[in-house]
Amino acid sequence: MSILANKDTYVVIQGGVAGVNAARRMAEFCYLIKRSLNVLAFVYPPDAGKSHEIPYGSGLVAVPIYKTVAEATTHHPQINTSLVYIGADRAMKGGMEALDDAHIKVVSMITEGVPEKDAKILGRHATKLGKVFNGPSSIGIVSAGSCRLGVIGGAFDNLVLSKLYREGSFGVITKSGGLSNEIIWICSQFADGITTAIGIGGDAYPGTDYVSYLEMFENDPQTKAVVIVGEMGGDLEERAAEWYGAKKRRVKLMAVVSGFCQESLPKGMKFGHAGAKEGLKGEGSARAKSDAFKNAGAIVPATFGALGPAIKEAYQEMLKSGLVKEPVEPASLPKLPKTVEEAMKADEVMVAPLIRTTISDDRGDEPCYDGYPASELINKGYQIPHVVGLLWDKRLISNQEAEIIKRIMMLSADHGPCVSGALGTIIAACAGIGMSQSVAAGLIMIGPRFGGAVTDAGRYFKYAVDNKMTVDEFLVYMKKNHGPVPGIGHRVKSLRNPDKRVKELVGYVKSLNTKTPCLDFALEVEKITSVKKDNLILNVDGTMAAVLVDIGFPVDSLNGFFILSRTIGLIGHWVDQKRQDSRLIRLFDYLVNYAAPKRREVPPLKQ
Repeated sequence: MSILANKDTYVVIQGGVAGVNAARRMAEFCYLIKRSLNVLAFVYPPDAGKSHEIPYGSGLVAVPIYKTVAEATTHHPQINTSLVYIGADRAMKGGMEALDDAHIKVVSMITEGVPEKDAKILGRHATKLGKVFNGPSSIGIVSAGSCRLGVIGGAFDNLVLSKLYREGSFGVITKSGGLSNEIIWICSQFADGITTAIGIGGDAYPGTDYVSYLEMFENDPQTKAVVIVGEMGGDLEERAAEWYGAKKRRVKLMAVVSGFCQESLPKGMKFGHAGAKEGLKGEGSARAKSDAFKNAGAIVPATFGALGPAIKEAYQEMLKSGLVKEPVEPASLPKLPKTVEEAMKADEVMVAPLIRTTISDDRGDEPCYDGYPASELINKGYQIPHVVGLLWDKRLISNQEAEIIKRIMMLSADHGPCVSGALGTIIAACAGIGMSQSVAAGLIMIGPRFGGAVTDAGRYFKYAVDNKMTVDEFLVYMKKNHGPVPGIGHRVKSLRNPDKRVKELVGYVKSLNTKTPCLDFALEVEKITSVKKDNLILNVDGTMAAVLVDIGFPVDSLNGFFILSRTIGLIGHWVDQKRQDSRLIRLFDYLVNYAAPKRREVPPLKQ
């Protein structure tokens, strides 16, 4: 048996992230004792309607989130316990909501910093309703072999070391969360372990005191002894001693009280917990509390270190008297499955990678581009074109090559609002669409007819150069196998109205006196095609393609330069329309050639 928490305990957790973490720890305990997860619901209004996936063994359990406790208990009527992980300013409202629900019998509040007035109200309200309110500032409650409420007991390995997978004979009541785990472990090492351990919290006015829990342990036949860890301040320990000494009790009581150091310090000094404060006249001192326990007949070790041996002695007496029997340990216990990362670190599993990357690594304190730390690239004077070279071609390009890329980006960043890409972005912006979607609307226009000819132009110019074709041979090859030459031709520009972007880029590259076989070939093609029609000139796509192939970039990356550059302009168009608060665009009728049939009568429907 146990008190407060058992195999019939089912839980709703009120709160967000901290509550989810508690549910994960509770799931570990449930897995250890081979019980299904006892957390049935969360209450967290911002996420109502969603669910949290809680790891259980090697799987996941979806736990629904509700707006109110009433909704949770309506959908899961077996819920009888609430754990409150709500901020201090809202904790009382959450606690009252749980206490007022007819299904809830136990409320344990983990929240720290709850105003004393609120704690008193919650405690009195629970007593009035005949319910239990534990906390505030409680680490939780754990009953060995049956139920865990909160994170009490620690990590999975500690649950096993503390033998919480099966019932013992010792009850534990503490104010300190950390010491509760310590006492649980001591009971498992010097005796047969615990029945139930309760962290009541270190506030000055806990919702339930030592005496109430001592009464429960007294009525639990499995609990043969109770260990109390008290501390200076208040009178909870004195009242517990008074209860124990009032008449002969079935359970043995063992107690240690922290705070003897106060005797060497100024009166009235407060320690870690809100309630750990000796009065100015010495009331509530650790010594007075220890003496009260001794006078009541409790076992009071001289030091905390002597508690373990005292527990062992008491346990041995129980064994000799036949009050308890040596527990039978299970032949094996479940092991918490390791995560993939943990198993790989321990060299216990090999996982085939889902993807392979050769260009970047962000696992350190900063991203590395092809092995070079980003901050070092900045501090040593490298520019964005150099990063493009590393990520697109896995090489640190020269400053000369970087200047060419910079000019390409500047010359092709935008081509006004009328081209299809910019128009797509503008229409989306005027429809109230966000930046990323509007820019994407413009980018999807990039293709064979708009900006997407860079890669194909580079591929075919390179093919001609690699195969030592003449211009005539190339044109015949293209006509026979592929059609018009990508990178040749413009809807607006011509020999009489040349594209200054092309002239600028060609002029700069030629001024460098480097070998440019693809560019030279493309210019020769222009000489022939422009004779046939004066707008069949080398356009900016073809120029970019030839130049980029000449400086060594892979053909398949070439369209990326247009996409990267034009994204700058598309973002500009989106911002421009937002700045003007532009209205939704609808085409004027006169911009549409309505070639559909004139209005006519609908014939009768044929049977």
